[in-house]
Amino acid sequence: MEEVGLGIVSFIRAAWIFATLPIAVACFPLPGLGWFRTALLGIIKRGKILQSKSKLTVPQSFFFHFYVVGVLWTTILLVSLWSYAMREHVYNVWLSQAVFLLLLMEVQVLRRFYESIYVFNYSPSARMHILGYLLGLLYYVLAPLSLCCNFAPQVFDFVSGRVGMSRPGFDNIWMFVTLFLRLPWYAWIGAAIFLWGWVHQLRCHQILGSLRDKTKKLEEYVIPNGDWFEYVSSPHYTAEIVIYGGLVVASGGSDLSLWLLFAFVVANLVFAAMETQKWYHQKFDDYPHNRWTFEGRILVEVMKRRYGQSFGTIGASRRKLWRK
Repeated sequence: MEEVGLGIVSFIRAAWIFATLPIAVACFPLPGLGWFRTALLGIIKRGKILQSKSKLTVPQSFFFHFYVVGVLWTTILLVSLWSYAMREHVYNVWLSQAVFLLLLMEVQVLRRFYESIYVFNYSPSARMHILGYLLGLLYYVLAPLSLCCNFAPQVFDFVSGRVGMSRPGFDNIWMFVTLFLRLPWYAWIGAAIFLWGWVHQLRCHQILGSLRDKTKKLEEYVIPNGDWFEYVSSPHYTAEIVIYGGLVVASGGSDLSLWLLFAFVVANLVFAAMETQKWYHQKFDDYPHNRWTFEGRILVEVMKRRYGQSFGTIGASRRKLWRK
């Protein structure tokens, strides 16, 4: 059983490393790798920034499938782990944290599920690459599992009936409360950070969804304003990074699997935010030039410290080209 558990954890960690490295490499303007960046963009681009006539695409409205998978899978893991935690001899603070993290993830995927139905109105022409679609489905399987992978073998045995136990009744309802009373202080700080990002992502998504009401055609686009859009170009991505950062803090930062998940989220969203910023400057002559990608600003500062002021000059030149 221990070998199975190590195998699951190793697979999840390897998957996040394998997914993060190509995106991290593509984020930097390294010579000779333009073809690699172009190929990766062909898979990652979607919606308004995807300009492709390839038949290997699906409607962007298929995002709905991601959240169906996310809700179903997260609920299964949450119910299974919570039921397993009710066994008193395995009831401990680390297990309660895993339940807490899955509960937060459940709040996130439920909201995204709701938004995919009632908030976003995707253009009929909005597409995404089929590989990006399949990777999105895989993400919403691996991400919730990363929050509880250390307990996966035991929970699987419990669910499959290999471990017998009496089902908790209503007389044990107090155990549901004490499960959270055992949480350490940093779990609640992480939850506060999570909710901060969660609220702002909700607001930003509502702003993006409302833009369709301001246009005469679904294919038209307008510049979003309000909330974090006043400061950065892709605040919904920034908010997502805050959300997953909150999960890392709530976990205590001791699980490498969660750190690797967070690294993937940051790399993926930084890359997407940089391309969105480029598209905005190409699309709108009057786009506010003081808006940057918060993630991209951090990236440039890191590269300036690593390679000197010349990288900042390159970044400024690229921004000028975007505005033409």
